[in-house]
Amino acid sequence: MNEGDGDGVTRRLPELTAEAPEDFALRVLRRVGISEDHYDTYTRLDTAAGGLFVAASPRAVTGACLDSAGLTPTGFEELHRARTGRSAIPGGRPPAGLVPALRTGRAHRLPIDLSGLPEQQRAVLEAVRRIPAGQLRPLGWIAREAGTAVPPSASEVLRALAANPVAVLIPCHRVTHDNGSPCDAAYLPKAGAALRRAEQIDMRRVAELSRAGTVFLGSDTTFIYCHPTCAHARRITPAHRVHFRTAQDAREAGYRACKSCRPITV
Repeated sequence: MNEGDGDGVTRRLPELTAEAPEDFALRVLRRVGISEDHYDTYTRLDTAAGGLFVAASPRAVTGACLDSAGLTPTGFEELHRARTGRSAIPGGRPPAGLVPALRTGRAHRLPIDLSGLPEQQRAVLEAVRRIPAGQLRPLGWIAREAGTAVPPSASEVLRALAANPVAVLIPCHRVTHDNGSPCDAAYLPKAGAALRRAEQIDMRRVAELSRAGTVFLGSDTTFIYCHPTCAHARRITPAHRVHFRTAQDAREAGYRACKSCRPITV
């Protein structure tokens, strides 16, 4: 090989490199026998609001962030380590049940580890998990459902939502202010709107009811009142809908609260 040939090889060296497989680090850890109890793995899945990074231990989901604000894999890894103290390694299969939970919006049975959070924040997020897909609940409902000895204030609920460490899977997009407007404390506005559209939540109808002063809908055939997006409320035909501004108005009219959506009574 003459000197000119050596220069040509040197120039072509960058062409001979290849990126490591996405799960390379994970394969190395497994190869050397590092237990999965010492790190989390993560994957990126598509949602109506964009890509969602989801980290999990062998037992539960430990964190999730949307990439709608330009979050990169490296950025997610850094955020996850700062919050949990555990490394997030790319690769591996999504946890069992994760894909159908994202597809259906029914993630309330998916194991999620919130053990590192303060008690009040954990209680708020567990209450949010109980909101069914396609339905909305106001901040006051979340405060009551949190079940703490001293119910959190609206501002405390909002702070807990804004710090939600498991985006989408803990569905903060289903929470509204008490006037029916979405609070979206955990998301960019477009992300929350996209998630609600995917669940066929008619925010235009919710806004119309709010402007009309309707907080609850009752049925004059069952004498039950509900939150407007409750599955039972959506089945009330227009001729039998009764609009109420407060739970007290509904009770005074002889209506009882829906046992499914459990509307706030004070």
